[in-house]
Amino acid sequence: MWNELTKADQLETIREESQHLPVLVFKHSTRCSISQAVLTRLERNWKTNAIKPYYLDLLSHRDVSNQVAEYFDVEHESPQALLISRGNPVWVRSHLAIRFDELEEAAQTKNQN
Repeated sequence: MWNELTKADQLETIREESQHLPVLVFKHSTRCSISQAVLTRLERNWKTNAIKPYYLDLLSHRDVSNQVAEYFDVEHESPQALLISRGNPVWVRSHLAIRFDELEEAAQTKNQN
């Protein structure tokens, strides 16, 4: 399901892809139980091809995580989910506020605009 985000130069690709399809960037801390719970919940509920999902292991790629925050002008949090549409973050949540139903609704709304 996941596309790995491991290099900062992928951010431009994500911005380009989001012109046609909403893109999720999920920043995951492999040492955090809340992050693991959110990841499990996303994977268990994932039933869509209408969002392209990227996974960032922020402990292994902290530099990329910092680039995500700077590139999309959002405050860094962990875990964090960013829905990118038409090049911009349109839905940003962290911790247990990351819910698949809200993510899917935000993506559908952006696809209709």
